[in-house]
Amino acid sequence: CRGFNWRTVHTWVNCVVCFGGTALQNLKTTVDTVLWTMLKSKTFVKKTRSGGVLKIVREHYLRDDIWCGSEVCKECKDEAPVLQEHACIESDLCSYPHYLIPDTNVLLHQIDILVDPLIRNVIILQTVLQEVRHRSAPVYKRIKDAIHEKEKHFYTFTNEHHRETFIEREQGESANDRNDRAIRVAAKWYTDHLAKKTNGGSLKVVLLTDDRANKEKAEQDGLIVYRCEEYIKSLIGNPELMDRLALQPDDQNEITGSKLLFPEHLPLSRIQSGIKNGMFLQGTFHANRDNYLEGKVFINREGEEINEVLLQGLQNLNRAVHQDVVAVELFPKERWVAPSSVVLQDDSPNDEDADEDETENNLKGVPSDSSVLKPTGRVVGVIKRNWRPFCGMLSQSMIKEATRHLFTPADRRIPRIRIETRQAANLVGQRIMVAIDGWPKNSRYPNGHFVKNLGSAGDKETETEVLLLEHDVPHQPFSQAVLSFLPQMPWSITEEDLKVRADLRHLCVCSVDPPGCTDIDDTLHCRELENGNLEVGVHIADVSHFIRPGNALDQEAASRGTTVYLCGKRIDMVPELLSSNLCSLRSNVERLAFSCIWEMNHNAEIIKAHFTKSIINSKASLTYAEAQMRIDDSNMNDDITKSLRGLNRLAKILKSRRIAKGALTLSSPEVRFHIDSETHDPIDMQSKELKETNSMVEEFMLLANISVAQKIYDEFSECALLRKHPSPPPSNYDILIKAAKSRDLNILTDSAKALADSLNNATVENFPYFNTLLRILATRCMMQAVYFCSGMDSDFHHYGLASPIYTHFTSPIRRYADIIVHRLLAVAINADSTYPDLMDKHKQTALCNNLNYRHKMAQYAQRASVAFHTQLFFKNKGIINEEGFILFVRKNAIIILIPKFGLEGAVFFDHKDRPSPRLSFDSEGPTLKVEEHTFRMFDKVKVTISLDASNIQHQRIRMALVEPVIPGVSVPVPESEPEAKKPKLDC
Repeated sequence: CRGFNWRTVHTWVNCVVCFGGTALQNLKTTVDTVLWTMLKSKTFVKKTRSGGVLKIVREHYLRDDIWCGSEVCKECKDEAPVLQEHACIESDLCSYPHYLIPDTNVLLHQIDILVDPLIRNVIILQTVLQEVRHRSAPVYKRIKDAIHEKEKHFYTFTNEHHRETFIEREQGESANDRNDRAIRVAAKWYTDHLAKKTNGGSLKVVLLTDDRANKEKAEQDGLIVYRCEEYIKSLIGNPELMDRLALQPDDQNEITGSKLLFPEHLPLSRIQSGIKNGMFLQGTFHANRDNYLEGKVFINREGEEINEVLLQGLQNLNRAVHQDVVAVELFPKERWVAPSSVVLQDDSPNDEDADEDETENNLKGVPSDSSVLKPTGRVVGVIKRNWRPFCGMLSQSMIKEATRHLFTPADRRIPRIRIETRQAANLVGQRIMVAIDGWPKNSRYPNGHFVKNLGSAGDKETETEVLLLEHDVPHQPFSQAVLSFLPQMPWSITEEDLKVRADLRHLCVCSVDPPGCTDIDDTLHCRELENGNLEVGVHIADVSHFIRPGNALDQEAASRGTTVYLCGKRIDMVPELLSSNLCSLRSNVERLAFSCIWEMNHNAEIIKAHFTKSIINSKASLTYAEAQMRIDDSNMNDDITKSLRGLNRLAKILKSRRIAKGALTLSSPEVRFHIDSETHDPIDMQSKELKETNSMVEEFMLLANISVAQKIYDEFSECALLRKHPSPPPSNYDILIKAAKSRDLNILTDSAKALADSLNNATVENFPYFNTLLRILATRCMMQAVYFCSGMDSDFHHYGLASPIYTHFTSPIRRYADIIVHRLLAVAINADSTYPDLMDKHKQTALCNNLNYRHKMAQYAQRASVAFHTQLFFKNKGIINEEGFILFVRKNAIIILIPKFGLEGAVFFDHKDRPSPRLSFDSEGPTLKVEEHTFRMFDKVKVTISLDASNIQHQRIRMALVEPVIPGVSVPVPESEPEAKKPKLDC
């Protein structure tokens, strides 16, 4: 009877019995009996919102044909075995072949041990996997990845659906105790099952648990059971695994002092009731990158009067780590303070007994203007830890043969972590990964354990790996499961494609991109129609043709969310066969496209628009400079050049119309590196120069995105994937208004239109760069643009573009959002069929959350890559003398922008190694008086620039003031040395 659907058999037998017959009646009795033993059901009632009572029945099916997964079992094997017959690992405790069964806590806390290549042949019980899934998404993903690695031989056993291993929860038994018992029952079943298959042979099952009560009960049941540390210590020839053991609470208490350093965290029950009655607020903690003694908690709940709470001082931070979800208690208004204007030059002190009272006192000092005060409070408990493995470097203890050392994370927002390691001497100067295990109230630092050695600090490959890991950028090679969904080569357009697509191969389309671009998403064309109007087309790579919903390739692209562009390196969202070949709209090859085509008059007014799947053949792949040269060269009058001129003329009209409606023209310093062709080090660095053709392409991409957004929203008002840019809160503009006011200018921020007009009119005589500085500052005031599902929001407006609706359609090779938009548009024009997830607004919202996260982290990773290459550039330059402008004024420093390099740095005026000058800070200006000279925003200064490599963990660009000359502060102008010319490549 194994393998039958008993519910179907039962229904069939009932029908047949109606015709009579003793044999059939007996069969029905047998089926009823089997079904009763194979089906468990629970019935309970639930009160509905309307006050009614709803009866709910949940059925739980049991089977006796679930395979054990072992090579030794010949009876129940029905697929390729996972667990090896000769499961050997050298151990003092277990000299026999054995499989491991970890319990939930071992899996949660010792995941770094379990994913090590040495650990193989592990049985992951369904009970354990379900608990881990609910308690830690990162650990769940890591264990799922390990299960999919064939070399690991990890097998998932569905014990909750096996007739002999499923157990009911007993009366008075907690859910945790029931699950522990289920794990022991499954381990016992495996022990007996394998003993039968091997005739009492040597293959055993070892249960790993750190729960004392669970271990005692397992021993009473006759199981082989060890604590995780006990087992790992027994492994022969692998002492480095000991460093990866996560500390248990008892172990953590042993290595910390008895002095209480932090307030006790409240229990979860009190936190939940406090949040419910309004005593506490729940939010996400964000540490201050420039000041480890300060942070903010962003309140998660909508409708709250207060959306962020300021925290100052170690006691009030109370062991919160960046991105933790915490509960905060708000102080009375008389205890509210302003955010600190102090920039801390170095990390927190190395020695644990350092007195930080003076530093904390510097944070305080309430300004006279009460409008600057922020809601202030303290952390009373942690609701959810969002810890991950952190990259950084080891600070070796000065005590000889010590095993406890401090680890300094690369991310300044993360506190130092105390770890135990026996290989400290080998890890000095290396980039390593460390995980936090806990943070006792009597410890200055959290405790953790060593995870992985990444390589030598300063090495380009190592540093790139660090910044990818730190910004959670998926960068592993595409798996075989993903690659299996790529089209077979050689690939060509089929007759079927020609039947269902518009053939646009005759059109004079071309692409305009940065130099070296291989993932070409878009091409354009412009031609005159017989009626005197113009036809303008934007043709986008049809990536959705190659990536079908739900397969492994689609899931991987959705997870990655975006392509990440680093200096000299690209982390693709989709495999290279698609990104740089089949989907790339290269010149002189036929490609599949999704076209948005308008008929326009010569005043760029749209008469009609239509969308179609198409086939194109690009006539040229141009750079921005090449396209500009064609437009400007009056001797060139070929079809491509005429098309470009038409596009450029229309783009200028479209841009002026957008700006007239209130679209913002902001500024952000960007740089281009010239790379040595041999060493691949940057040898030159300059600000990016934008041409008319940059704006030309941008205008038509914007127009296509707006047109498509309106189309998909008209068709799918509840599940259109759109993009919005929220208007900033008024307080965001405070610094911008102050900067303008210091030059007797007025900035209006009532609307995007008012802001745009104010910026256009903000000029200072004999100061041409002033307006650019103001726009750079205005960019810092903006909110982040985000993806959202139309059925879950009512505010669609894009503030920066002054557009009532917007989406992303034009870059599906590098953005997954565009692939979803392509699918929606294809369904809207009957070019493709829909699928359930596409029409599910809740799943769309979850997808948007991931895409927003991935895009944000990609931006941070790109900035980190630019910062690292900037350091490489200045490494061999010695000291350079440059002019710059003050962007921000702080209590103890000025932040300077160097336009030539698009570089920002700080000049500090409080010195540790020599007497500091007299400082007077005014938050109203803001201004900083140093001796007799007063600095204000946008003042022109001259500085020296050099690389400070004294701290290899946090190398940084150091600036020193040259002009204005302030005695005891300014430094003499250095002499520049000529450099040898080297071959270079653009990056």
